[in-house]
Amino acid sequence: MSWRSVLSGLAVAVALSSAASADTVVEKLGGAGALALRTERGVLTIEPWRDGIIHVRFGTPGYRGNYNPAVIGAPENVAFRVDETPEAYVLSTGRLHVRVAKRTAAITFLDATDHVILEEGERDAGLGATQWFKTETPVYGLGQHQNGLLDYTGHTIHLQQANTDVGIPMLVSPKGFGLLWNNASVTDVDIANGKLPLGIRSEAGPGVDYHFILGPKLDDVIAGYRVLTGDVPLMARWTWGMWQSKEHYSTQDELVAIPRRYRDMGVPIDAVVQDWQYWAPGQWGSHRFEASRYPDPKSMVRAIHDLNVHTIISVWPRFDLDTGNLAELDQVGAAFPDAFNNVYPVGFGRWYDAWNAKGREIYWSQIMRNLGVLGFDGWWLDGDEAELGGQTGEMREQMTAAGPGIVVNNSFPLLHTSGVHDGMRRDQPDKRVFILSRSAYAGQQRNGVVTWSGDTHASWETLAKQIPAALNFSLSGEPYWSADIGGFFSPDPQKEPGYAELFVRWHQFGVFNPMFRIHGAGQGKEIWNFEPAIQKILIDDVKLRYRLLPYIYSLSWDVLSHRGTMMRALAFDFPEDATALRINDQYMFGKAFLVSPVLQPGATTRSVYLPGDGRWFDFWTGAAQPAGRLVDAKADLATLPLFVRGGSIVPLGPVTAYAGAPSDEPVELRVYPGRDAVYELYDDEGDGYAYQAGKRAVTPIVWSDKQRQLTIKARDGSFPGMAPSRRFRIVCGAASGGADGGTFVYTGAAVSIRLERCE
Repeated sequence: MSWRSVLSGLAVAVALSSAASADTVVEKLGGAGALALRTERGVLTIEPWRDGIIHVRFGTPGYRGNYNPAVIGAPENVAFRVDETPEAYVLSTGRLHVRVAKRTAAITFLDATDHVILEEGERDAGLGATQWFKTETPVYGLGQHQNGLLDYTGHTIHLQQANTDVGIPMLVSPKGFGLLWNNASVTDVDIANGKLPLGIRSEAGPGVDYHFILGPKLDDVIAGYRVLTGDVPLMARWTWGMWQSKEHYSTQDELVAIPRRYRDMGVPIDAVVQDWQYWAPGQWGSHRFEASRYPDPKSMVRAIHDLNVHTIISVWPRFDLDTGNLAELDQVGAAFPDAFNNVYPVGFGRWYDAWNAKGREIYWSQIMRNLGVLGFDGWWLDGDEAELGGQTGEMREQMTAAGPGIVVNNSFPLLHTSGVHDGMRRDQPDKRVFILSRSAYAGQQRNGVVTWSGDTHASWETLAKQIPAALNFSLSGEPYWSADIGGFFSPDPQKEPGYAELFVRWHQFGVFNPMFRIHGAGQGKEIWNFEPAIQKILIDDVKLRYRLLPYIYSLSWDVLSHRGTMMRALAFDFPEDATALRINDQYMFGKAFLVSPVLQPGATTRSVYLPGDGRWFDFWTGAAQPAGRLVDAKADLATLPLFVRGGSIVPLGPVTAYAGAPSDEPVELRVYPGRDAVYELYDDEGDGYAYQAGKRAVTPIVWSDKQRQLTIKARDGSFPGMAPSRRFRIVCGAASGGADGGTFVYTGAAVSIRLERCE
């Protein structure tokens, strides 16, 4: 059935005029928990969900909101009052005033001091929904887009799932607010590129439906988004190590040989990936290995595990026409009837309906009984935009279990990852869910997902675009992102020597991504495929990543416990620095590291802006630099410009063969002076869900800059297998800091160490 024929029959098409613009409040309606107003064109509902979160809906009488699988939170019992003046109705909470003009029915959001945060303009609803806003502001978020933009001002951002382009209808402003637009249809967001400063236009959906989230800090906005759409579970410790992948390892022996060679070289590795085409011809979607190439998949996985390496495998939501799995889905009406041309290789296939709850159950059961039983540790969900035939708009024409495709279009990856998450959580309870996805929608962070940037091309321009793409993805509330290090479509490093420089710079950037994963088509990008001098640089990068693991694992705890963000645009931490807000090629990794990837060939230095105030310290030398200015940082091929903010505590672990490997070496606690600092060092068993029952340990660490004293407070909590003590080495990160504070054994009781010369 065509989406055009479906929508032509919808009652909302005649209930609201999409050509109308002006509106007027007619009367205040009754009801508890919200302010409801009848206007000349519909009903406007303003419902407080939290003190700083307001749910706005506008539609025909009885309208309760759009299709919205993203929001799983519920409104709290928020204290508010409604006042009426001759000009307006005003709903007030402790932190917000929401004013509705009687003459226009437009909403203005104000803070508790009556400072205007965001002001609506015109709205339209019926066949699609449009909301304009009069407030000028930089706009971030909206998913991941390969346009090189951080601030979207002056552009229209198209939200439609596609390979390399991820549409998430969540925008944030450094002025201290966010908007979650609850509409899963294809949407355009105009930022200073239309009749008003900001406009949101969706092609389907019966009404206007959005959540306004008050900051004032961007961290507060992201926390509000997670309140609405779900918290981020912890991933296993091994997922933060080095990943090796390729399109594609084609035999059992080849896959096992990859981690074995890394072990023989003494290079740390934690995961190897089986990409697609492991199946027999005509059996895409069977989730079965071709026996001639993979004679014993279970022993293959066991051999990888015996090397203390984990492995995940690619599965698609697409099926060759004669597979038994497709027939099983057809029995419950959980597959789209149309067959689509493959993007690659030649052939036809059909796709399952992820909006069908029974279909999701069957899809997972097929994966589990064929692959999960072999011991795989996670799932690479490729093509889950859904790709279909690779042509824009194909999903619009499908009728799904949740309604016309044109209405639910963009939410496919959320439903798809939800089914796999729920199944793995139930059937593999000792493993933390890990999903690698090519697409994302609002709320997907709750499913244990890392989204990667798709099938990119190897070029300096593409590398540069990955930085704002990743930052805007994080600014959409989704903390875990990755890219194919070196680009997916990439040359043979042994035949194009110039490619090695690009690969090194991408590899350095990857060390400071949430997921550190090498992947690409053609000749493999394993370290041994590069010249010896390049290999040394790459190995040093990997070793740095492993030294950072205590910092990264604690960051993942912050993402859960404080609803934090790992990969941070400068607007998070320096919202008052106008220069920082314009920078799209630097970012914070956690709240300590300022990362400035090198994006030009032949570079030996890189201009770096040090934002904010206070001091920054060169990570490599400890040299101090004042904030608020540009510096020329060393950037020879082996050096990534890397600075640490004054007032930081950074734990650095020993280099180990894998993330969970035991070691007698101390953890270095590096102190960077300049202001007081507070840090939480997190630890647990490394996998499984006992942490949710409190089986975890948090060690608070405090630096007093005035007293030059580091205090490691009493450890909070414990977990099975936790060592009764651990060794710490205390180091001042400043070059002028003199001798370090020595090494000592920490048993869980509070202890203080003076660093007299750390300044």
